[in-house]
Amino acid sequence: MYIRVHSSILVSMMILSATMSTRTTNAFMSPLMKRCLRTSSTLSNNQYASSNLFMSSLSNLENEDKFSLRNDRKQSFSHQSQYSRRISAFSPLSIDKKSFTKISMTASISTSVTSEETSSSSLKDINWVKDNIAQILNESFDSKAVARAIALAKLEPKKKKKNKKKKKNSNDEGESPKEDEAQEPQLTQEEKNAIVNEAAEAAIPFGYNDAMVTPATKLEFGDYQCNAAMSLARNVGMSPRDCASKIVDGLRPLISDVMEEPEIAGPGFINLRFKNEYLEQSIQHMSKDSERLAVPLANIKQKIVVDFSSPNIAKEMHVGHLRSTIIGDTLSNVLEFSGHEVVRLNHIGDWGTQFGMLVEHLRDEFPEALSTETSQNVDLGDLVILYKAAKKRFDDDDEFKTRSREGVVKLQAGDPEALAAWESLCAASRVEYQKIYDILGIKGLEERGESFYNPYLNGVIEHLEEKGLAVESEGATAIFLDGYTNRDGSPLPMLVRKSDGGFNYATTDMAAIRHRTELEDGEKAGRVLYVTDAGQSQHFEMVFAAAKKAEILSEDVSLEHVPFGLVQGEDGKKFATRSGDTVKLKDLLDEAVRISGEDIKSRQDDPDAELPEEVQNVVNTVGIGAVKYADLSMNRESNYKFSYERMLSLNGNTAPYMLYAYARICGIVRKATDVEEGSEMTWPEPAKIILTDDSEIQLVRNLVKLSDVLSEVENDLYPNKLCDYLFETSQMFNKFYENCSVNNAETVELKASRLSLCTVTAGTIRLLMRLLGINVVERL
Repeated sequence: MYIRVHSSILVSMMILSATMSTRTTNAFMSPLMKRCLRTSSTLSNNQYASSNLFMSSLSNLENEDKFSLRNDRKQSFSHQSQYSRRISAFSPLSIDKKSFTKISMTASISTSVTSEETSSSSLKDINWVKDNIAQILNESFDSKAVARAIALAKLEPKKKKKNKKKKKNSNDEGESPKEDEAQEPQLTQEEKNAIVNEAAEAAIPFGYNDAMVTPATKLEFGDYQCNAAMSLARNVGMSPRDCASKIVDGLRPLISDVMEEPEIAGPGFINLRFKNEYLEQSIQHMSKDSERLAVPLANIKQKIVVDFSSPNIAKEMHVGHLRSTIIGDTLSNVLEFSGHEVVRLNHIGDWGTQFGMLVEHLRDEFPEALSTETSQNVDLGDLVILYKAAKKRFDDDDEFKTRSREGVVKLQAGDPEALAAWESLCAASRVEYQKIYDILGIKGLEERGESFYNPYLNGVIEHLEEKGLAVESEGATAIFLDGYTNRDGSPLPMLVRKSDGGFNYATTDMAAIRHRTELEDGEKAGRVLYVTDAGQSQHFEMVFAAAKKAEILSEDVSLEHVPFGLVQGEDGKKFATRSGDTVKLKDLLDEAVRISGEDIKSRQDDPDAELPEEVQNVVNTVGIGAVKYADLSMNRESNYKFSYERMLSLNGNTAPYMLYAYARICGIVRKATDVEEGSEMTWPEPAKIILTDDSEIQLVRNLVKLSDVLSEVENDLYPNKLCDYLFETSQMFNKFYENCSVNNAETVELKASRLSLCTVTAGTIRLLMRLLGINVVERL
């Protein structure tokens, strides 16, 4: 006999189903629960809508916890789904349809133990606070009881809102009254108890994010705010303030050396503030550690692949490649700084139908390029001109077009002459790309072109066919995924093999996923980032969804698209030359350096004199740094207007401003320590910190948040947060310097203390500018 399940009961079923991996679901669920799930097909359309919303909200929980695996500093893993932790937790559900923007199939999180690598001299960041609160939650409350309370609440029927408008009496119009809509069936108490008991059994200890700690929203609230009591209270039968008081009682001895007495504010918020003694000690530790500034390493190290830059062979790099290159480089720097093993991959476009055209053009114009003995001696000149000439012949000459198409077949079949010509094109392009990378200071980028994955493509198709995902569609082979449709509502195919047998980008990307995460000869990475323009978002959504569905990668691997917006001209339109051509990246960088040089020359005694090498290095640093910082300081998903004037300005959140701020601190320290102008910069020895002014305290409170900022960027991948923090730090330093004399401090001890503040501020600027890929200068 089938049971017709109330929609709220199905929700509970879905929670429990979502708590377990596919492998463990059948072993866990009772016959009752299995029967309830099987009978969900009897739900009405409205009930289906309710269920779909709930599943969307589960997807959003995955999005909420998208960094749970990657927030490694204080976490450990098990093999259950992350949703099982959410049963024992109390975060509100919300809806997010972008569930496949990143497939983060992470494991559940349990309270972890501080790593031995995190010494007592390391900064205590927001992760440390979360760990301590999670520990108290597990000591003070029963996660099974909380799960039971949540399940019971889900099973309770919602009260219908009364309609204040009086319905018109249908009898007055001669109509018979309508019968009440059919009531949804209810489960028996025995069935409810079974569901509640199994929810409790599925519960695991409170985890990292259950602590619900955020930076304080206002200065007067302290440094951090804990909101756990607000959501936990009703599930443990307490008022929020009583619940908060219980958390504080347990928390007090764990944080008393670092934090002031926790303050319970309003209905049950817990405000936490660092002690001045801790702040003083932290700055001292930071001043002693010039490399890391006391920022702790990640406890659990991951191998992370960052796929960025990706130019095309025989085409010049343009302004569109700028964003991918510098965003990818910065994220790689941050992840490496956190202690992860980072593999930087350059997925260049070195394969495709256009190479038949190029090879045949070389056959006519540079025949020596077709021989392995002579190809390395061939100078192909300007590759862009060569490409345009080949494209013109392809468009105008039918005979050449036919040869080009045949050339593609020869190349793919491994014809020696075609391969030699192709390798000549790749080598010439590589030389040009490297010039750009040298200018931008990009290092460690390993070339891994599309051609690398050719041997793996047939295996991908075979695997998809074995899984029943790859089907024939109008002569081609495609995958159809739920939720993706064309404008007319028809299913949107993701092609993996063309009708002529050729492969598509999706096939190559799935082969790359397999190689980077699963194959023995690959990276075996736990996290893979794809830094490309936002226009490719749907492509990666579909590729990631297909990889998940095909079980190409394991559950603990995170695939993430890191999208970015367009670079626009100051008129808000496509950034282009006056003739409408795409701006070459080299021309853009050269122009920035030229403007920077003219500005510095205008401030010299002889503006027409050639700049010394040392000054020219400053010119290059300012010019290139301005371009990089202007891009990185913007939210990467936003379009931004490219303006040399704004990016080279000494006012506002710009590279010249930050470089000036650093050089200014260097000057202050030189003067205070009587170092001769022109001498090598030497920083004073760390001193005991003495905080006497509010501007000092606020600067220090900001400096010790360095670890929080780096952790946040490591997780959410927005480099602009580094720039925002840099600008805020420099402004706070200015206030400190205005209010607190360094050279004329009241005592020798106070002068030494303030010099240490200068040292740590300069070290913070230097570190973050280095992570952004920008050198600092001691004089400007």
